[in-house]
Amino acid sequence: MTSSTPTSATVRSATAATYAAFIGSGFAFASWAARIPQIRDNLDLDPAALGLVLLAIAAGSLVALPLSGPVVTRIGSARTVQAMAVVLAIGVATAAVGSLVGVVPVVIGLFLLGFGNGAWDVAMNVQGTVVERHLGRSIMARFHAGFSLGTVAGALLGAALVAFDVPVAAHLAAVAVLVVLVVPAYARRFVPDHGEADAPGEPARVGALTAWREPRTLLIGLFVLAFAFAEGVGNDWISVAAIDGHHVPAALGTLAFAAFLTAMTVGRWFGPGLLDRYGRVPVVRVLALIGVVGVALFVFGPTPWYAYAGTLLWGLGVSLGFPVGMSAGGDDPRRAAARVSVIASIGYCAFLAGPPTIGFIGAQASVLRALTSVAVLLGVAALVAANVRPLATGPAGALHDEDTLTPAA
Repeated sequence: MTSSTPTSATVRSATAATYAAFIGSGFAFASWAARIPQIRDNLDLDPAALGLVLLAIAAGSLVALPLSGPVVTRIGSARTVQAMAVVLAIGVATAAVGSLVGVVPVVIGLFLLGFGNGAWDVAMNVQGTVVERHLGRSIMARFHAGFSLGTVAGALLGAALVAFDVPVAAHLAAVAVLVVLVVPAYARRFVPDHGEADAPGEPARVGALTAWREPRTLLIGLFVLAFAFAEGVGNDWISVAAIDGHHVPAALGTLAFAAFLTAMTVGRWFGPGLLDRYGRVPVVRVLALIGVVGVALFVFGPTPWYAYAGTLLWGLGVSLGFPVGMSAGGDDPRRAAARVSVIASIGYCAFLAGPPTIGFIGAQASVLRALTSVAVLLGVAALVAANVRPLATGPAGALHDEDTLTPAA
């Protein structure tokens, strides 16, 4: 039951604040990602070395993610987002300094960026499930569209600043200041996510260790991992692959990244209508296949125009995987924080595996050919997609516990 019900005005304010959290997270991350080619050149990194540097983001996230469920449960999603926005901003500022002085500060900054981003990600997704519940309709994909909108803004700004030769350090330092000033202020408007108590006779809230033993939760985590790999590799490597593999100028390489993010944003904004009409499973399976076609066009297309078309299909194909996985993890509100934390922890393993995998394969063959691994994992996502089907409910609307523990065939 709920100890207090927020007013409609409070929920609307929390909805806007949740959008702000997603947009701010996307903008901050894409601002960094848009400058990867310039930082690579400044520090004279080959593909393998760049992959290892990018690994610091994944390491920070993987430290934060298992801790984020208990932290959000204890202090709430609002305070978690506020604290992690500050940590992320410090990381971006440190990486900005590192772009001038050497690899070590960049690695430290990226670890902090990954740590802040990981816990921030879980907290804002938990708040998204709370807002969805109060609104009575599914809008999680649109929150993630807000994230993508932030990434598009960050990427386009990055492309413009590259074209005008604005220094990397000045760009990233300004982004860090903006994040600290804006995001914590909006997070104060979140709806409290500690108001729900377990009703008599209902299962107690699941803890993080229990969630790690649920087959359905683990398979949703695998599903999210595959889509996160496809999304993360696009974020980290599309601009580099376009520049090195298709031999386009640096600004046009960054625009390929922006095209990818734009397509993903469109898919996330219009996706909820498709999910409501056709269901989660058919939609994400079709999108996974679209993503495979997009990757193939990007890698094997004979001209840059084919590559740009491929980035659009790739971005559209991966658009709904992550938000659908988060919604599936939050189907039971009593278990949302723990399950979202577990699913995100598994999914973010893609950010651990992605940068070095592409970097090492790229060092042996080429970064462009290494991207074919994305298509393989999208095929895996299509195979396990049945597990994101919404949980069955009983006559009183209570979730069947067996449905939370048994994977779909």
